[in-house]
Amino acid sequence: MTQLDYAGQAKVLSKTNKQVGPSGAPRRRYRAIWISDVHLGTRGCAADMLIDFLDHCDSEYLYLVGDIIDGWRMKRRFYWPERHNAIVRRIMKRAKRGTRVVYVPGNHDEMFRQFSGMDFGGVEIRRSARHVTADGRRLLVLHGDEFDAVVMGHRWLAFLGDAAYNFLLTLNVVINAVRRRLNLPFWSLSKHAKHKVKDAVAFIGRFEETVATAARKHGVDGVVCGHIHTAEERDFDGIAYYNDGDWVESCTALVEHEDGRMEILHWADEVAARTVTTIRKAA
Repeated sequence: MTQLDYAGQAKVLSKTNKQVGPSGAPRRRYRAIWISDVHLGTRGCAADMLIDFLDHCDSEYLYLVGDIIDGWRMKRRFYWPERHNAIVRRIMKRAKRGTRVVYVPGNHDEMFRQFSGMDFGGVEIRRSARHVTADGRRLLVLHGDEFDAVVMGHRWLAFLGDAAYNFLLTLNVVINAVRRRLNLPFWSLSKHAKHKVKDAVAFIGRFEETVATAARKHGVDGVVCGHIHTAEERDFDGIAYYNDGDWVESCTALVEHEDGRMEILHWADEVAARTVTTIRKAA
């Protein structure tokens, strides 16, 4: 069976069996899913990867933890392909079917913060949210930009950094287009560069500690955020810190299993592993 035939068979299976995703892989069910920093409206958004994730993962709760739409970029240049509409449709469909969808706007989609407390099509817009895990832990959910001194204190510098960052994301698109032709997995230049710069690594550490300290003051057991595009799970003296990452660099999501166990999914790695399996089966 060729790879194309296998993909076609998978589509047929997905129509007849709701437990199977479009790729033929089993659909997963989680209690809660957190995603952030999708940056719809930019070329750097890994829309195809996120669509694949949404088509393979369901949940009782779905938290959109900010920067889902990149208003900063769209003010300068409008870019909105059909696959970005496809992501919005999938989210709205989940809300309609009973998933509790909570949207906590970030700094790039701050235009939606004025609607905090309102519901649109079943999507709850909140400045922050609280989530209680299956094992009883209380988690504060927020985007995290309020703890970024650069964004809050020097807005012009934030925009300058955003421009440089988006240049790297544009290169990402080109690089990964070439890698796909060579049957190589998704790779992020911006993520690689960030982890090589000592100042960036130090900033991430300070950010994580600051957010955890704020969570302690709120009297919760942990915090879930996004903003810095670095998926992580850490413990700060009994306060659980979770960052769900992003969908432009790492293509990650944070999920809660039915028993309350938390896990960071690296979806690009999972797609790469699935592709290898498919090729082997087709050989």
